[in-house]
Amino acid sequence: MSNRAVLEVIALDERDAVAAQAGGADRLELVTDMAADGLTPSTAGFAAIRAAVDIPLRVMLRLTDGFQAGDAGQVAALAARAAELRSAGATEFVLGFLTADGEPDLVAVERLVAVLDGCRWTFHRAIDRAADRDGLRKRLADLPGLDTYLTAGAATGVDDGLATLTAEAARARSGEPGYEPQILVGGGLRLDHLPTLRAAGLTAFHIGGAARPQGWTSPVSPEAVREWRAALDA
Repeated sequence: MSNRAVLEVIALDERDAVAAQAGGADRLELVTDMAADGLTPSTAGFAAIRAAVDIPLRVMLRLTDGFQAGDAGQVAALAARAAELRSAGATEFVLGFLTADGEPDLVAVERLVAVLDGCRWTFHRAIDRAADRDGLRKRLADLPGLDTYLTAGAATGVDDGLATLTAEAARARSGEPGYEPQILVGGGLRLDHLPTLRAAGLTAFHIGGAARPQGWTSPVSPEAVREWRAALDA
C-alpha cells in the first residue's frame, strides 16, 4: 500500500482541473461560486472537467451559502441535482448540513445519501461548526459511503484547530468508533502546518486559495500545487 499523502485541490473549471493534476493533485473538489464558499457545479461543468482529467473528482452538494440545507423544497432540489450528477457519471461527493442549533441535519443528509446509493462522500467543514464534534461523528457513523471528514479542527481555521486535529488523529489510530473516516485537513492550511500535522499521523490535505497565489480570481497554479506535492512527499 502506498504511503503517499493525499492532496485534494479545489477546482472551479477545466483549466483549474488540468493545472491541479499537472501539479500533482490526487483528487479535486469541484465547486462553483467561491464567494458563497463553494456551491454545486452544473452538470455540464462536471462533465467538462471529467473529460479534461483522469483523477478522482468529488462534487460539492450545496445550493446556498452556509451549512443549513434549507426547507423541504430546497432539500428536494438538491437531491434532484445529485441525481442528475450521478446520471452524468459523478461517483464521489462532498456534503454536510447542520440544524440551526448545530446538530447534524440527519433528514437532509440521509435524503442525499439515499440518492448517492453507496457513492463515497466527504462530510465537509460543517463539522467545525457543530455543537458537538464527537457526537456528530457518532451519529453519522453508520451512513453508507462516508469515508472522509474535511476539517480545520476549528471554525476559524487550522491555526486554531491544530490541537483538535492532533487529538482526533490519535482517536482514529486507536480505532474509536466514529473516527474511521479519513481526516482531510483544510481551511486556512499553510505549508508551515505540515510538520505538526504529519507528525500526528495525518495523511490527507485540502487546499483552495493556497493553489492560487494571485487570489480566487486567478486560476490554479500548477507550480503552487507542485510545491505542496513536494512538501508532502519530502
